[in-house]
Amino acid sequence: MSYPMKRNQKYTYAEYLTWSDDERWELIDGIPYNMTPAPSRSHQEVLNAINYAFYHFLKDKPCAVYIAPFNVRLGEYESEDACENVVQPDIAIICDQNKLDEKGCKGAPDLIVEVLSPSTAKMDLVYKLNLYEKYKVREYWIVDPHNQYVSIYTLDEQGNYGKPEANTREEGANVGIFELAVDLKEIFSERA
Repeated sequence: MSYPMKRNQKYTYAEYLTWSDDERWELIDGIPYNMTPAPSRSHQEVLNAINYAFYHFLKDKPCAVYIAPFNVRLGEYESEDACENVVQPDIAIICDQNKLDEKGCKGAPDLIVEVLSPSTAKMDLVYKLNLYEKYKVREYWIVDPHNQYVSIYTLDEQGNYGKPEANTREEGANVGIFELAVDLKEIFSERA
């Protein structure tokens, strides 16, 4: 079944599951967003390099890393079918294995990475930033391949994101939820 285009209508996870796998959709507060445009080559290269760093560091540890498409269901709802927030972060790290099921992750991952693309920048910088803060994703990385920097948002003691830590290619980036230094020169290296 393809997505029924109806204006001003909210949708749920139950409806989301009926939509075609030919397109990638996300729901934020019940509003569907089409994430189908294919990412650029540089987006994929940066995403693969970050995933590689996380995967190898976490290989024998309790946290696990997942790459899109991977459904993350956020929010409080009476039944799972009523969930109105389903996102597919570029990378999600989950340390509580009880949040994982065959459908993906139910609840906030510990760390989410989104790699900016021209078609998704507003979504990542505004809608998802607010959503991830609201549902207490402990650490949120926004990676800009074009300008070669990473902004890292971390929840403070009040459960809010403060000013992001900006990390350039030359500085590298440190993961706050576990001890890993990511070499951004490797992440942003030129590939043939």
